[in-house]
Amino acid sequence: MAAQRSDPGVSRREFARLFAAGGSAALLAHPAWAQSVPSLPAGGPAAGETFWRAIRAQFVMPPGLAVMNAANLCPSPAPVIETLRRETDQVDRDPSPQNRARLSPAREAARRALAAYLRVTPEEIVITRNTSESNNLVSNGLELNAGDQVVIFSDNHPSNSQAWVQKGKRFGFTVTVVEQKNPHPGAEYYLDAFTGALNPRVKVLAFTHLTNTVGDLFPAKELCTIARERGILTLVDGAQTFGQMDVDLRDIDPDFYSGSAHKWPCGARECGVLFINARAHDRIWPASYSAYPGAVGISRRMEAFGQRDEATMIAFAEALAFQERIGRQAVQRRSAALADQFVEGIRKVPGFKLFTSPDATRRGPVVTFEPGTLDRTKLVAALYEQHKLAVATGGGPGRPGVRVSPHIYNTTDEIDRLLSALTRYARNGL
Repeated sequence: MAAQRSDPGVSRREFARLFAAGGSAALLAHPAWAQSVPSLPAGGPAAGETFWRAIRAQFVMPPGLAVMNAANLCPSPAPVIETLRRETDQVDRDPSPQNRARLSPAREAARRALAAYLRVTPEEIVITRNTSESNNLVSNGLELNAGDQVVIFSDNHPSNSQAWVQKGKRFGFTVTVVEQKNPHPGAEYYLDAFTGALNPRVKVLAFTHLTNTVGDLFPAKELCTIARERGILTLVDGAQTFGQMDVDLRDIDPDFYSGSAHKWPCGARECGVLFINARAHDRIWPASYSAYPGAVGISRRMEAFGQRDEATMIAFAEALAFQERIGRQAVQRRSAALADQFVEGIRKVPGFKLFTSPDATRRGPVVTFEPGTLDRTKLVAALYEQHKLAVATGGGPGRPGVRVSPHIYNTTDEIDRLLSALTRYARNGL
């Protein structure tokens, strides 16, 4: 069937070769894309802002629009958009079983790319729709009974907090909540707090690697070690670290780790990942029994979701390849540097209060602040409508604020624009 495919998928190695030879435009089949997407400059991230402006040009957002909401949704770069368009078009033009048969190997290639990206094996990867589905596959699939306990964190996403609470009501297990302390008091505080909540009845420890509320970073490796030594399973919600930090799951060693394509990886929407450590394969039941499971390892049991959209999976792999070309450490440093720039500036704005820790070792590039006496909802609207600066409300319980989460497609000039607008609103009102 390969002969029917006029534009085969690009492997990560081929991605690197084409990118080096002619920029991302070399990957794109549609002439309009090829004409509009420039090549990246030589020297990579070492070229400084010249390089990052070229990265910004890979995204199709208009130049005047600055979107700093990566904690919720990221745009995709042109190679990912084109891959999704191309693969969707292939199926719409020929939805025959013969043509669609080529998608199974492509799906498994995406699985291998995900495994390599997280430094685990393909046999431990389940391709899901998003982090929420991944988290719920874990809470639905573990066998918990009356008398058992689950320990969670108060700033977990609802898919990793309310999901446990509601299932506890149904099956009789109890849920213990470790409360968030603001500002982040340091890793040792949370190591002590979580350790103090553990006892022989606790079966699962479920926490967020990096919170989407105020960007608190957790000592995931140490918490997983503490739980593992006590025979407790760990679920690490990686929605805010997957694609933003250089995550090494073999080093962190959780039992489960979840992530989404549509956030920091800048991939296609409706695609996500669930890592299930090989040692936990016999501890979890499938939540869905249907057709078209994955081909290897745990995906054979946990990924039978019926008809899937493999185009999103292929585009997911393309997004990871895009980040690999930049370099995962460079991606992490860039987002951190933009967050540092914003934190330094927002601390100088009169009347504003920073909810996110000013200590860069305790946070990621998710920064939340209280805008003094300004109405946060009206402020967010004004920033977008008057300045084309897209941020969000956030902060979590008891911390109503404005959330800024920059990523690789943002520039230092955009951070300056945002700080300038906020300073004017602080002085003159809305």
